[in-house]
Amino acid sequence: MEKKYLYRTLRFFLVIGIVVLALLSFYYLSKVTYPFLIALVIAFFINPIVNIFEKKLRMPRGLAVFVAIIIIFAFVAGLVTLLVAELVSGANYLARVVPEHLDTLIGYIEEYITGQIIPFYNQLTSMFNQLEDGQQNTIISNIKNVGTTIGTNVGNFIQNLFGNIPVILSWFPNAASVLIFSFLATFFISKDWYRLSRISSSILPEKAKSSGKTVFVDLQKALFGFLKAQLTLISITTVIILIGLLVLRVDYAITIALITGIVDIIPYLGTGAVFVPWIIYEVIAGDISLAVGLGVLYLLVIVQRQVMEPKILSSNIGLDPLATLVALFVGFKLVGFLGLILGPVTLVIINTLYRANVFHDIWIFIKGKEV
Repeated sequence: MEKKYLYRTLRFFLVIGIVVLALLSFYYLSKVTYPFLIALVIAFFINPIVNIFEKKLRMPRGLAVFVAIIIIFAFVAGLVTLLVAELVSGANYLARVVPEHLDTLIGYIEEYITGQIIPFYNQLTSMFNQLEDGQQNTIISNIKNVGTTIGTNVGNFIQNLFGNIPVILSWFPNAASVLIFSFLATFFISKDWYRLSRISSSILPEKAKSSGKTVFVDLQKALFGFLKAQLTLISITTVIILIGLLVLRVDYAITIALITGIVDIIPYLGTGAVFVPWIIYEVIAGDISLAVGLGVLYLLVIVQRQVMEPKILSSNIGLDPLATLVALFVGFKLVGFLGLILGPVTLVIINTLYRANVFHDIWIFIKGKEV
């Protein structure tokens, strides 16, 4: 083998080793530094607001950071309070209405058991009595085995459920400590944002600095665009559901629309977690017209989500709609529900690195000076 090909092979494996080592280092370090990574992300997002307070309102940097954090916290707290108030109002309504619906459901079940289950049971009993003793014993043995298996599985589920309660309760103090450390770190990182940026710039070589700046700016635009796209999709879904529920004259349409819009964040399940059980119940309760209306509304929400998601994501994060659609599908197949978020984010990172000529520089390094 010629020396140039040997050197290219060595440089190729060197690049692969550095990438793998960097990913492993980030993975293991993030386990002990995640509060500060959260703080870094929060500081990154509030930095434009802090800059406005500092430059436009002539605030000291520390005061601007403090005010920005308080405003964001107050906004989130107000939103949560409004949502809780709507949920309490809706819960009071459900407390009045659910018993009536339960009576209807129980009446339907009683009629079904009387008209279908009992005659079928009598027919099975008659057929069972006509069997030989050995056949009867085999059937009884199989039924016992099935009952034992179901009982064991249910018992294990309940045991695991209650066994995990202490773990869940122990998570709250940890979450509180992480929240405190994250807010404190957010304040100090945002306060010294530009000083830390200068320190990191002085450490990096000039080539890495220029490429890093391009990557940072593109990622900033893409991440803000991704958040904007998700909020746009959720808002569209909420408005469509609200209009549909108002047309169907459903009580507490605002509360249901808000809850369903929030549930739409959950990948794959989304609004189906609300609509599917609701439609099934209305069919059982005999309100076919409402069930059909909800079914049409649910279908409309699904269609608009599938049609609008690639287009809105691509327009907000600067990606081709087909590439965005492929990223959504591949992400879902590889990772599952989380892949619907990680797929576009990964595509954004790859596209940003490509536009910053990072891949080109790596390829030049692998091929050597002859290129």
